[in-house]
This record gives sequence, C-alpha cells and structure tokens, in this order.
Amino acid sequence: MYLEKLFGLKGKVAIVTGGSRGIGQVVAIGLAKAGAEVAIFSRSEARETVNTITKEGGKAYWIRVDVTDEAGVDAAVKEVMNRSGSVDIVFNNAGACIHKDTLSASLTEWNQIINVNLTGVYIVARATGRVMIENGIHGSIINMASMSGTIVNIPQWQASYNASKAGVIHLTRSLAVEWADSHIRVNSLSPGYIATPMSVDTPQELKKAWMPLIPLHRMGDPEELVPAVLYLASNASGYTTGSDVIVDGAYSCL
Repeated sequence: MYLEKLFGLKGKVAIVTGGSRGIGQVVAIGLAKAGAEVAIFSRSEARETVNTITKEGGKAYWIRVDVTDEAGVDAAVKEVMNRSGSVDIVFNNAGACIHKDTLSASLTEWNQIINVNLTGVYIVARATGRVMIENGIHGSIINMASMSGTIVNIPQWQASYNASKAGVIHLTRSLAVEWADSHIRVNSLSPGYIATPMSVDTPQELKKAWMPLIPLHRMGDPEELVPAVLYLASNASGYTTGSDVIVDGAYSCL
C-alpha cells in the first residue's frame, strides 16, 4: 500500500509523445500498468500501443499530431482535457536523429533535428504547462534528453542531435525553476544506447564500436527506462525537479 501510494498513478492522465513505437510505446504501456489513462500523441498510427493497453484493462487513446505544429499540439491538449478532464503527466519523447558530420549535413537537416527534438519539446511543454497552471494541476513533465546532451558520441558524428539534447536538458532546468511556484515539476531523462528500432537498425560497425565504451558492455532494454519514468511521474519524486536522470550503463562516466 505504501509503494502504491508513492509510485501508483491511478486517476492520473498522461500524455506520451512519440508513443507509437520504441521507448514511447514501452513507457506508455508502463504508465498504463501503473494506473494512468494514456493519451498518445504521434504522427504515425499508434493503434498497436492503444490495443496493448486496453487488452490489459488499461485506458488509452491516440491523437494524430506533429509536435512541431503549435496549433495542432494546442488542439490535441485541449482534446485531452475534454476527454479525460486533466493532464497530470507528460512524457515528452518524440525525437529524431541524423548521423552525419557537420560539413556534410545540410542546414535543412540541422533544422529538422532541432525542430523535432528541441522546439517540439518546448511546444508540448508550454502547451501542457499552460493547461496545468490554468487548472491548478500539480503536474510532472518529463522531457526526453539523452546522454548525448552531456557527452559527444563516437565514432558517429551527430552534432545536431547532441546540441538538441543539450538544449533539452537546460530547457528542463529553466522550466523547473520558472514553474516551481505553480507546483509543476520538470525533469529530463537521458538514456544511453537503448535497443529500439532507431538503434537496432544502426550499422553493425557502429554498434561494435559502442560496446567496448559501455561499462556494462550491452545496450539497454526500453523496459529498463520505465522505472525511472514512473519515479519522475509519481509522488515518489515530489522533491525532484530540474534533474536529469541518466540511464546509460555508465557510458557518460568515462
């Protein structure tokens, strides 16, 4: 009962962006198992995630939205309020990556990564933060950063991705301080190499280069991120805000 009170999310409403696959899908299912009703925001169809949650007795629905579309995000958040009556938790997860050295990458590609990974996080955080403040909701916003916001990955070059994730970490800190008086906690999650479709499809030569650099000598499973998200989403982290939680097998310690 004590742990359920600390970590349980019964009666809470969570938004998960990019919840159609990968980490977003796994986290959406984890939040639902903890008792939250989950609204999934994604450009691609998320019926598989919704069906998995509802088959296990949970509540979930999908809204097609692009996180870089401010008007679309505002409309989607309004729909969640109309359907579910609250927005208590946000897992701001939608993201993209391009592996290209700086001299080869185009400005269009730079803008694409910054727009999704940083501006998209800002748009969703602002839209949901506004609703939380207007309705007196003591919410939790969890922004998806990366160990790449702290270290420089090798041997691949991805300056746009690294810069976007460093921006997410400092945006998180800024919002945590700005919204503290409104009782909105804002934290970021920084995974290392996780076995998702984005990383599994990475060329083998890159993965062979990564493994010796990871002290645990393996990639993480998406499920290993769920406990950290549940902590940040729940009452257990009531005094935790402005933090970046790194889950990377000790990669960034080197």
